[in-house]
Amino acid sequence: MPDPLHVLHVCLHTDPYDDPGAGDVGGMNVVVRHSAEAMAALGHRVELVTRLSRPGAAPTETPAPGVRVHRLPVGPQRPLPKGAHEDLMAPFGAALRDLPTPHLVHSHHWFSGVAALPVAREWQVPHVQTFHSIAADPRTPLAHGERPESPGRLDGEARLARASQLVVTVSRAEARTVADRLGGNRIAQVHPGVDTEMFQPAAAPGSGAVVAARLEPLKGIDLAIEALSRVPKPVRPALTVAGGATDPTSHYPEELRAQARRLGVTATFTGPQSRNQLAENFRTAGLLLVPSHSETYGLVALEAAASGIPVLASDSGGLREAVVDGHTGILLGTRDPADWAREITRLAADPTLAARMGRAGRAHALTHTWHRTATLLVAAYGTALGAT
Repeated sequence: MPDPLHVLHVCLHTDPYDDPGAGDVGGMNVVVRHSAEAMAALGHRVELVTRLSRPGAAPTETPAPGVRVHRLPVGPQRPLPKGAHEDLMAPFGAALRDLPTPHLVHSHHWFSGVAALPVAREWQVPHVQTFHSIAADPRTPLAHGERPESPGRLDGEARLARASQLVVTVSRAEARTVADRLGGNRIAQVHPGVDTEMFQPAAAPGSGAVVAARLEPLKGIDLAIEALSRVPKPVRPALTVAGGATDPTSHYPEELRAQARRLGVTATFTGPQSRNQLAENFRTAGLLLVPSHSETYGLVALEAAASGIPVLASDSGGLREAVVDGHTGILLGTRDPADWAREITRLAADPTLAARMGRAGRAHALTHTWHRTATLLVAAYGTALGAT
């Protein structure tokens, strides 16, 4: 394996240096950005390639030592609905060809993979794919307000899983999906890390509950509001919802506000948060709620753990790895608001239990550094380079 490596990370539909919490900016952006910076800190040359989607954004910049960002002028210079990026895969791939040939191409999300795989083949370098989320089985009914999949996604993901030299997954749950649904058989699992200096406990226990997510039906914020309305008022935490709408034309955020008002839940909707603002929200809270219908990993659960607060989350997907059930938080395999209310009440009424889970969460997070993530990722790249 070359030392140092020259790696090209491809993120067509979202800029890794945008703050998460609105549009299509979420945990994937955090993972790509911090993995790249940690890899550069190991001495490797890292380039991130995305679309120029904001007027005034720099076409190229060096946001961290050893990391260079290229924003390609493909499509209009404004954010687009996620599905619209399917039409940009071919022109984005054509623009990639003008960049210097790296040792390896790592694509994030299927849009990027379809654009970059033919270019990697022309360059005769390995192509590594990370999906970050995988299309649901087409027989799965959509939740209220949930967007249908892009037309080519199902076939595109299966093709990428089989044609790439390696698929890197962020959880064991995602690895099983790649193998079982997509037919991939060259898979490496690399858990995300967490910035334990930015996300760290407060000197004194906080209060209140936080949901940190894009405002879309998949995230299940309506369940959090309904559950809180059933918590006895003497111990009912106020709710902070950190995040913005995925679709700026969506009525879902106002539906959530109306639900909170109707049910008498004190809820503050802060909009998208910077990383520092989110860390401060976690520090001053007593509990993170992650009621998502599904999560490939659930990075916010690990960030809350690093902040020393317990996590109450859905027992699904990668959340089973981000949360150590009964130790750093509680996983619930039910979407009955009464069950969620019971566990919120238990944690709110028992500060000793909440503090114990918070301490365990902090210890758990300290074993998940971005340095560790980057080290495992570089080792995975060695496997991909050996396969060519």
